[in-house]
Amino acid sequence: MPFTLPIGEKAPNFSLPATDGKTYALKDFEKYPVLVLFFTCNHCPYVIGSDEVTRQTAEKFMPQGVIFVGINSNSKNTYPEDSFEHMVQRMQEHHFPWLYLYDESQEVAKKYGALRTPHFYVFDKNRTLVYTGRGVDRPRNTKEMKENDLDRVLTELLSGKSISTPMLNPIGCNIKWEGKDAHWMPDDACDLV
Repeated sequence: MPFTLPIGEKAPNFSLPATDGKTYALKDFEKYPVLVLFFTCNHCPYVIGSDEVTRQTAEKFMPQGVIFVGINSNSKNTYPEDSFEHMVQRMQEHHFPWLYLYDESQEVAKKYGALRTPHFYVFDKNRTLVYTGRGVDRPRNTKEMKENDLDRVLTELLSGKSISTPMLNPIGCNIKWEGKDAHWMPDDACDLV
């Protein structure tokens, strides 16, 4: 199997603590027709640069039954700003409209094959992967953005259309793997397209 979860695969299960004090598993989102799961963090300039566009996209599609779940898998030993305590602070400060889960063991990042922050995965009602990749084409500076791929994918999916481009390379900082250099990536991690 390739490093990153292929299109058409089912969402791997997880059970992770969130900044709201609860623990969430995949089954907790069964009632939602669409799940947007994205790997994110606290410090990455690509995340910080695009969070408000992600917020706008979430607020646009949440009334249509889309649930947004962010997961931070970065090693706090590589970037102390990515600790759970800083996650809680960030959510208190910004009031993002998504759940924010902590993957301290990095096992969930490995199951999904997360490459960068942010890296988006969109699953249909059967929790089959229909899209993986970037959210927008200019996440570090959304003033220069020409494409909101996440908006396009959700619009296509909710209108019953096939996904015109189901896979794009995520744009951002690589996942900070425990015990590795900040720029290290697994040998089998590669560009998606």
